[in-house]
Amino acid sequence: MNTGTLADALDIAARGGRPLAGGRSGLTDTVQAYAVQEALVARRLARGERLTGFKLGFTSVAKMRQMGVSDLIHGRLTDRMEVPDGGRLDVSGLIHPRVEPEVAFLLGSTLLPGGDPMAAVAAVAPALEVIDSRYDGFRFSLPEVIADNTSAAHYAVGAWRAPRDLSGLGVLLELDGRPVETGSTAAILGHPLRALAAAARLGGPLEPGTVILAGAATAAVPLPPGTYVRAAVAGLGTVAFTTEPAEAAPTTREDA
Repeated sequence: MNTGTLADALDIAARGGRPLAGGRSGLTDTVQAYAVQEALVARRLARGERLTGFKLGFTSVAKMRQMGVSDLIHGRLTDRMEVPDGGRLDVSGLIHPRVEPEVAFLLGSTLLPGGDPMAAVAAVAPALEVIDSRYDGFRFSLPEVIADNTSAAHYAVGAWRAPRDLSGLGVLLELDGRPVETGSTAAILGHPLRALAAAARLGGPLEPGTVILAGAATAAVPLPPGTYVRAAVAGLGTVAFTTEPAEAAPTTREDA
């Protein structure tokens, strides 16, 4: 597929909740993949969405080894992906959503490649990212997941706090009050600040007001309808939202 054709196919898959078959796109390199991602995001912007952030993927060394890559990948966030802290999210139109806890940075000044990344940070917060690959069964090649805007679907950010040391903070992910994953901010490249430096290198310059999701601190878990999801990061606080319950099937005369 050419750039425009694959961008159209991914856009239609996301909007219609119908997955594509992975491994059939014909993408062979990351340069072409990022061109598709840019075209895909452009379609969202043309519908009135606004860029709000930058996200990183493969920030776990183990995940990079698993995928056979030596660098991070990145995608873009828009305002229509954002879920208010404590709000509700309808996942009925998603294909196979998963959720993971993260750390978010808010830029107060321009983040430049090679500069001091923390000097550009105005605030930090706990975050949740909902990922939803547009490929069937979350099966894809490295170029394909890049083209798919790194599976970005939604995100929520907790209360912003003044910048602080983020090394080795405990992370907890809960579904309906039940712990499902525990981890540490050390899982994010050893320290989330390294993810911030990578964002500057890969996507800089990044403007003030940009939200940067540093990458997952634990494995992602399936996110069903009717679920209260909450993440807690020690010393940073919590962030949560509830997914809308599934609609009940209409009652027929035979069911009555």
